[in-house]
Amino acid sequence: MFVSTTTNAIDAKGRVSVPADFRASVAAEGFNGVYVWRSFNGAFLEGGGKRLLEDYAEAIEEMDPYDDARTAFERVIFGGARALAFESTGRVTLPRELMEHAGLSSSAVFIGMGRRFEIWDPAAHAGQAGKDLAFARDNKAALRRPRRREGA
Repeated sequence: MFVSTTTNAIDAKGRVSVPADFRASVAAEGFNGVYVWRSFNGAFLEGGGKRLLEDYAEAIEEMDPYDDARTAFERVIFGGARALAFESTGRVTLPRELMEHAGLSSSAVFIGMGRRFEIWDPAAHAGQAGKDLAFARDNKAALRRPRRREGA
């Protein structure tokens, strides 16, 4: 599970250190790295491990093969994803087109989102963080714990 928020520097070659707890979250998935793609929700990146991509593939596979939404998801997530292998120091190299989409230059904010994570420009994240807190506060009643099954 991806948790926490961390800001790390990006060097001139586009290399950035992935938070250690994020690396640990994907360590047993068979690929020593993460997958990252342009978010369709805004000017930031989304990412996760191999298991997340497999879950998305299952969900998309349930859709009608000629559904326009399915095609868009396939193109954005699978067609746009980049497999970013960890260097020995835990860094990955962000491709230029992904950096441009998210407005990244000298640093990046990694935000744990449970099964996935986001990568934001620090200034954009700072502006969004206050909005998110206010929205969560105003909508806290929507967050309900799942009912426990008998015997659980």
